[in-house]
Amino acid sequence: MTELLLKYFRTKQQEVQSEKRYDTQCPFCSMQCKMQLLEQTIVTRKKYMTIGKDNPTSEGRLCIKGMNAHQHALHKDRIKYPLLKKNGEFVRISWEEALGHIKENFTKIQAEDGVNALSVYGSASISNEEAYLLGKFARVALKTKYIDYNGRLCMSAAASAASQTFGMDRGLTNSLSEVPFTKCIILAGTNIAECQPTIMPYFEQAKQNGAYIIAVDPRETATTKMADLHLKVKPGMDAALANGLLKVIIEGDLIDEAFIRERANGYKEVKEYVTSLELEEIAELTGVPSDQIQKAAAMFGKEESGMIFTARGVEQQTDGSAAVRNFLNILIVTGKIGKVNSGYGAITGQGNGQGAREHGQKADQLPGYRMIENEEHRLHIAKIWGIDETELPRKGVSAYEMIEKINEGEITGMFLMCSNPIVSNPNANFVKKALKKLKFLVAVDMFVSETARLADLILPASSYLEDEGTMTNLEGRVTLREASFSSPGEVKHDWQIICDIAKALGKGEHFPFQSANEIFEELRVASRGGTADYYGITYDRLRKEGGILWPCPSIDHKGTKRLFESSFAHPDGKAAMVVVNNVPHVPKEKPCTEFPLYLTTGRIMSHYLTGVQTRKSASLAARNFESYMEIHPETAKKYHISDNTLVKIESRRGSIVVRSKWSATIRHDTIFVPFHWADSQNVNRLVSQDLDPTCKMPGFKVSAVKVHPILELTSH
Repeated sequence: MTELLLKYFRTKQQEVQSEKRYDTQCPFCSMQCKMQLLEQTIVTRKKYMTIGKDNPTSEGRLCIKGMNAHQHALHKDRIKYPLLKKNGEFVRISWEEALGHIKENFTKIQAEDGVNALSVYGSASISNEEAYLLGKFARVALKTKYIDYNGRLCMSAAASAASQTFGMDRGLTNSLSEVPFTKCIILAGTNIAECQPTIMPYFEQAKQNGAYIIAVDPRETATTKMADLHLKVKPGMDAALANGLLKVIIEGDLIDEAFIRERANGYKEVKEYVTSLELEEIAELTGVPSDQIQKAAAMFGKEESGMIFTARGVEQQTDGSAAVRNFLNILIVTGKIGKVNSGYGAITGQGNGQGAREHGQKADQLPGYRMIENEEHRLHIAKIWGIDETELPRKGVSAYEMIEKINEGEITGMFLMCSNPIVSNPNANFVKKALKKLKFLVAVDMFVSETARLADLILPASSYLEDEGTMTNLEGRVTLREASFSSPGEVKHDWQIICDIAKALGKGEHFPFQSANEIFEELRVASRGGTADYYGITYDRLRKEGGILWPCPSIDHKGTKRLFESSFAHPDGKAAMVVVNNVPHVPKEKPCTEFPLYLTTGRIMSHYLTGVQTRKSASLAARNFESYMEIHPETAKKYHISDNTLVKIESRRGSIVVRSKWSATIRHDTIFVPFHWADSQNVNRLVSQDLDPTCKMPGFKVSAVKVHPILELTSH
């Protein structure tokens, strides 16, 4: 028997003719877990498996998405050649022809409609080098002011809140290594267990060490189950809840008077406002009992250390920036910022949500987190780019506002890179109609996404396995994504595509790059002295050290693990507190007779963003192959909705059809639908176009809707 087994294993070993290992990192969430793709050749068949690789952030852990990421990169539907739409069908053309079409159409549009008739729509999933280059491309090669990116729909509220409060925005003010040792944690609107699963051990360790965890969410999730106290807030009422917590903390004398006096402005006004409020009124507004508000505030206020983490649940609202600022007010009055085991964390959504907003994709920003309307900042970047400062365009508008300008006819051409705006934007039916009005749309993507279907020209982009570059994770840690897997067909890297188009437009001298490293070297210099200073970071250092936390102003600097230890980033060194009204400036939809329920949206573990990549993974698609509506059983019975049946959901903007899923843990007045599906299951068809006045974040988390069972509609 033993001889037979040995013979069997020898045979199997001989069949594996070769094994290759490719270092890379996950293309999905902001943890940016390091991993290796193993490629085994067995006779003539290749077999693939992904394993985790040790790193400072996720320590070798992978989630279900990371383990199966290669499935979309190796999918048969990958776009491998430039595709031109002819008579409604896409046909293969050469790169030379593709660049010729771009030159002809871009030149014609700007001649007929003006230089700003061209727009650029970027992504928070591309590398730092490509985000930097895309901003430069818009402003130097196209000379347009209209550039923004899909991160506007994801991180803008947290970014603006941190910048206004602290003077700078980095995802986490401390490194994750401090989380296990903090004494009280508030998780506000974040479902990390499903959205960033490899971060969970930090919080589990904190709990084991005795930390008290408070979760704020209208639903019970895998994250809230970990919490000691779950505040089941009414959708859209997070800012008011923070006022309740502040009231209890201030009136209970749980504040750090010395910290407030020495390191903050605005406390007097905040105190006057919150002490004028009635706690029972806040309880009524938020749906959170006053005794729970008191308990949460007392626990956070009395502990010696504490951290607050926010994510899309708080941020994706028309007062998202203000709501985050109010949670930051709590940190300031308790003195729990800039200290060991105390600080703030914005749980970044997209893979490079942090880095992609630091180097020039946002309408109002230049590399290094400089501002495009700041004359000193403009001069610095213009010098790096070899142009006159007067040639730099001024500030443009946000992502959704660009869509509005397309609808109005002010923008007639778009260069779209690695994004799917007709699924990801609010008021999605309107977005689709607007994009159809473009004279010329170029989409750079790996697949024919729902938006790419509308394009006149699609250019094939490389995957995470093929495209080397740096990414900045949720901590603010810059990492180097190695990539040595061969690209299929005539696929090019995003940065190569940008350089080729710039060359075709006669701007090649500004885009001479032959590698991602060359681009990063220019980025380093461009960011030097800026808020997000990468100057001390190099590819060699990243390979040796595994990642570096910015700011890192010099080669011998170790990176900054904890921000604001002695001062904040405002000129006076102090944090800026602000009064946040219980009633937002932009009114939110409320349930009414016609639309009696709140709709809130979010992620699930097996999918990512608009699902273009994860729905190409057989393993991930099998886990959740269709969308669904989570609804309380009592609410479902009221509207004659059985479990696991098709349901029509309607708002003032449109309707979708999904399958019902009973959940006794969601609020009775609220339904939840994930946002990873398109077409008739695209939940963003239901969401209002109203935007946060500060950061232009849409209010994805609060819509008024009605629900009907499909069978009942059919019978009538």
